[in-house]
Amino acid sequence: MKKLKGILILLLVALIWGVAFVAQDKAGDVIGAFTFNASRNFLAVAFLGIFLLKRKSHGQLPPASKQLWLGGLWIGLVLFIAESFQQSAIASYPATAAVSGRSGFLASTYVIFVAVMAWIVGRNRNFLTAVAVVLSICGMYFLCLTRGLNEIYFGDILNVASAFFFALHILVIDRYRRLDSLMISCLQFVVAGSLALLCALVFDSLTWANFLESLVPIIYAGVISSGVGYTLQIVGQKYADPASSALVLSLESVFAALAGFILLGEVLTGREFFGGILVFLAVICAQIPDILMVYRNQKNMPR
Repeated sequence: MKKLKGILILLLVALIWGVAFVAQDKAGDVIGAFTFNASRNFLAVAFLGIFLLKRKSHGQLPPASKQLWLGGLWIGLVLFIAESFQQSAIASYPATAAVSGRSGFLASTYVIFVAVMAWIVGRNRNFLTAVAVVLSICGMYFLCLTRGLNEIYFGDILNVASAFFFALHILVIDRYRRLDSLMISCLQFVVAGSLALLCALVFDSLTWANFLESLVPIIYAGVISSGVGYTLQIVGQKYADPASSALVLSLESVFAALAGFILLGEVLTGREFFGGILVFLAVICAQIPDILMVYRNQKNMPR
């Protein structure tokens, strides 16, 4: 029952993150990528700051160490790059593209990048990783090259680059996983938001009317997607094992396509839909070795 509870919570997280692509799409039509990312990250800081203050009032907040500040800096830097690529990608698509669905499926390839990086350093070397890479490449061919190689969307390239940096973001977090998770998360949002703000002042042009028009997507991305989504992810992973967690969270791409269809009327072509299915299968395939490892470990545990 506890595992089921965790899976249901993570399913909600996947839904929240999937719908976030719609919010990013709507905001991308109005304000610059750096302005949007700065706003959402500072909102996430404010949301998580409430929990930090509550912990501080109860004397449960550990002192900030040099390692904590360094970890927050590196994680926030990588997050800033990943978010910049992703939001710039979403904003660059033409109005006729099924932006949410395409972005959701391409973003999910971060799982493939994580598996490949782990394979390179000698962890989880399994033929299924190679199968996942082949499926992913085939899926992206059908999803992105609908009009030939010479007419690929620039946003597709940016989304794949974003997926690479989100994979790197996971690996950097893994390096600092022993630090306080709430504090390190808040720090990463501070760093990512500050860097995005600096870039927004240089590259983005913003009017008060445009900001107000995109306020609802900003609030959703900052409070619901980053703040609530992150918190629920922590709660869910307390009950579900990592392999099951990753498997459920990969449904984010499916929810992104459904949200784009229901809320924005975006429809993937048959070729694009087939490509998205292949990418999704590649994501599942890349996680099978971890799922089998968890199963073997549980089977070998003493009763």
